[in-house]
Amino acid sequence: MTDSVWRDTLRALPVFSGELPGFNTDAAPESPIPLLEEWLTYAIDSGVSQPHVMTLATAGSDGSPSARNLILKDITADGLWFASLDNSPKGRELAANPKAALTLYWREHGRQIRVVGSIEKGPREVSEKDFLARKPAARAAAIAGPESEILESQQKFLQRVEDAKAILDFRPDFVPDEWTAYLVKPAAVEFWQASRDRDQIRLRYSRDASGWAKNLLWP
Repeated sequence: MTDSVWRDTLRALPVFSGELPGFNTDAAPESPIPLLEEWLTYAIDSGVSQPHVMTLATAGSDGSPSARNLILKDITADGLWFASLDNSPKGRELAANPKAALTLYWREHGRQIRVVGSIEKGPREVSEKDFLARKPAARAAAIAGPESEILESQQKFLQRVEDAKAILDFRPDFVPDEWTAYLVKPAAVEFWQASRDRDQIRLRYSRDASGWAKNLLWP
């Protein structure tokens, strides 16, 4: 396809179907976490596909951005949690630049939540609990080899996974030192709702010295 054909094809694709939920910004709470929990609960109860998947964006010391999808592991009063190996590419980027942006997107509802904040490593016991809650195959894959490094062959991967399973069979409580629970402490949280008659409704929470400031944003 030429560029012009792709442009026409992409513009013709439908964006949202069915009814979209409303968003009464006047009734929004004074801080973002309760609203985030409300939207996530609604997504789960509505049967949205993979409602806990989020896009995490990081940048290294040179400023080059990187993004990937992973699983939201927890929500607390302090922020949002995910887990990873700290010697992975994202772990190294977070060590060099402990800030991140993440996005939760629910196509069925025409909703997304954008979060920007600082990153902290959680307590060791939280990291261990998270790793041991993973399915055995996921734990084996996590310790089988260096994440994102060049893999010589699929057979090599399968063999290393079998070796890792043997370790876990012998030590079922094994947790690699590198496995880390990360906390995203929000500095800004934006709630984005598609709307048939207004295109979109945007509400941003920004942390200041006294707590949270709420502002509507132009579409």
